[in-house]
Amino acid sequence: MPQPRPTVGRIVHYVGHGSPVRDDGTQAYPAECRAAIVTEVPHDGFGTESVGLCILNPGGVFFGELIIHDENDHAGGTWHWPEREAA
Repeated sequence: MPQPRPTVGRIVHYVGHGSPVRDDGTQAYPAECRAAIVTEVPHDGFGTESVGLCILNPGGVFFGELIIHDENDHAGGTWHWPEREAA
């Protein structure tokens, strides 16, 4: 099934970077998935799915521009469609 196209107002997931990695390999705040709302869909002509997001963190909101789509690896600093939960 093909992925939907991002449009303004859609809910997506943003993966935060988390805090810097310490010398022992741990992080005070690991990368986590957060709810986000698409605020901009640039038309760059290259077919990429970078979008502007309003990211909803427990401590406040963050606005990001040109956030890259990553449906497979969910790398830090990227967005993806919300996972479907089994009934």
